[in-house]
Formats: sequence, C-alpha cells, structure tokens
Amino acid sequence: HFITPNTQNNVLFKNESTDTDSTQFPLPVYPKLEIKRHAVTDDYKMSSHVLGLGVNGKVVECYNKKTGQKCALKILYECPKAQREVELHWRVSGGPHIVRILSLYENMYRGKKCQIIIMECMEGGELFSRIQARGDQAFTEREASEIMRDIGTAIQYLHNMNIAHRDIKPENLLYTNKEDTGVLKLTDFGFAKETSLHNLLQTPCYTPYYVAPEVLGPEKYDKSCDMWSLGVIMYILLCGFPPFYSNTGQAISPGMKRRIRMGQYEFPNPEWAEVSEEAKQLIHQLLKTDPNERMTIEQFMNHPWINQSMVVPQTPLHTTRVLTEDSEMWDEVKVSAGFCFFIRTDLEKVSITLAHQWILCSEWVPSELESNQLIKTSQ
Repeated sequence: HFITPNTQNNVLFKNESTDTDSTQFPLPVYPKLEIKRHAVTDDYKMSSHVLGLGVNGKVVECYNKKTGQKCALKILYECPKAQREVELHWRVSGGPHIVRILSLYENMYRGKKCQIIIMECMEGGELFSRIQARGDQAFTEREASEIMRDIGTAIQYLHNMNIAHRDIKPENLLYTNKEDTGVLKLTDFGFAKETSLHNLLQTPCYTPYYVAPEVLGPEKYDKSCDMWSLGVIMYILLCGFPPFYSNTGQAISPGMKRRIRMGQYEFPNPEWAEVSEEAKQLIHQLLKTDPNERMTIEQFMNHPWINQSMVVPQTPLHTTRVLTEDSEMWDEVKVSAGFCFFIRTDLEKVSITLAHQWILCSEWVPSELESNQLIKTSQ
C-alpha cells in the first residue's frame, strides 16, 4: 500500500532544519490507496514517444482510454530504490509546483515485477529549453526571481516534510504547457530520501554540475545540499552558464571538484555587469561551502529578491543568448548527467557506475507494451 495525495489539490543527499514554526504549507493527511494490479494497458494506450529519462527509469507518453487525457508513464523494476521513489513522490504529489501523480500500477514485465507511475504530462518542456526558445524576447532578472520563487516553493514543501530531493537540476524542472499560463513543476524523485537529525545522508549520488561540496566527500550530509543546487540553478538563470564546470571534457574533473569544494566562482562581465547586487549576495548565501552556514529554504523564501519579485529590476539578461550559443555544450551536460546517475566517491578517486535497474529500463521499448508485454499481477 502506498499513500496518495489529495487529488483535489491540484543525483544527492544534508541540512536538517529545526525550524518547525516556519512551515508555510499545512501538511495534509493522505488517504491510503490500493495499488492497481490489472494491466495498465487496460486503462491506457501507450505511445512510442519517450518524454525523458529519470534516475530509475524511462518516461513515455500515454493516453487514458476513457477520457483521452494525455499523461506520462514511468516504469520502474521493483527494488527498494523504486519503492522509495514511488512512496516519496506520492507523499508530496499534492504539493505546490510538484508534478502530480494520477495512478499507480503493479504489473509483470518480462517476468519481473514492476511499478508503473501515471503522472500529469508536462507539455511545456524543460526550464532552460523554454528560455532558449524565447529568441529575441528579453529574459529579465525579475522573471528569474519569479522562477526561483516557484522552485523554492517546491523545495520548501519537501524540506518541511524532511525530504531531500538530491537531484535538483533544470532537466527536472518542467512546465505544464507551452503557453504563458504554464506552471513550473519539480519531478523525478529517484534520488529523494527522508532525512532527520538521526538519519543523515551519506551515499554520494549526484549530477556533477549541481553537486554540493559535502556530497563529494565521505562525511554525512543533509537536505542543505538542495540549497546548493538551488544556487547553481539561480546562477545559470542569471547568465546562461554554470559557476562550476570541467575544462577537460570529463563529467567532473579534479579541477572542477577542487573549485566546488573551495567555492571558487566568479561573476564575469559582460554577463554579470547589470545583475543586481542583491541577486549576487543571494547566490553567495546559497553557495556556502560549509552547509551549516548555507542559507535554509525558509531564509531563501523570505529574502526580498524572492518574496518581493515585483520590485526586482527588469534588467535584460544575457541568459537566452548564452544558452542558445552554447546549446551544444548543454547537450553534452545532459549526456554527462545521463551517465552519472550513481557516482561513488572514494577519497580522490571517482568511479562511475550505471544503476542496474536503469540499464534494464533503458532496454524497454514502449511499443512492446501494446503486445501484452505488461500483464496483471496476482491479487
């Protein structure tokens, strides 16, 4: 049995916040849901269109046979990581700016039990792709502030429930539609984990460009690693390139790792010449190498640059131009991230291994679903 949010409301592992009086959102009580065990193909028509790759499995397009509603389907081979992803995503699914889960199935596929998640289809695409598509239309600092507020709202909901997402990156930030009314939402809880003072995180799972320095070492850490990732995304939003990167073509080079650990980054011109000092100071507070000094999500949401976005200057940024000119570089970043889902750090040596269940899911061909490859499980 998994818990489900109230549907009426519409990779990483540190900072355990003790602020219990700053919860902005009431934590709902979720009714239990029986997992559906009949074949998902009884209810949904599958498409061969792959929407994306999550930490633990592929996401494809599907359609509700009764209503015609377009949805997103994710299949996970049953294992502790998959069960944790499903449970935590269900728990937060009713939260603001978080992709909503519609149904959950348990089926057999090629003789293996798997979890199938049906989610709302995010047709507006990824965060940076949307900015790239603006063309000559200026992207402003005020718009960046509004986007960061939306992302922060989702993270605040998670952190108030003592959940660390651990893989906050642009590819996991999607819009509901391509119109101006599109809502930005956080998805992919494959790295998410509960954290508390007595249950700190240690496994170094991360995407290199967004990893906090404490995750690179052997020490334990908490949900403040999400705040570092938030700082990296804010930096990129304001200029179009990351604060930390590898010059060697490696996913994460020794030099890049050293700069992350020491917090060495700059605000070079011309991209940063007109960006406000308030924005730069906020980034400094997020990219503190000591997680105990790093800004909490409550402090972030109460910062004037975030909660008073209407007075943030509408300064045109270089972001759209840089993202467009460096589009090939960003494609390489995504490829690197795709092959760095699980990274083990042994002192100064970094070895990269692909998760077994991700390899299995990568072999999955969506069109095969229509030929009864997915079957119901025993009641």
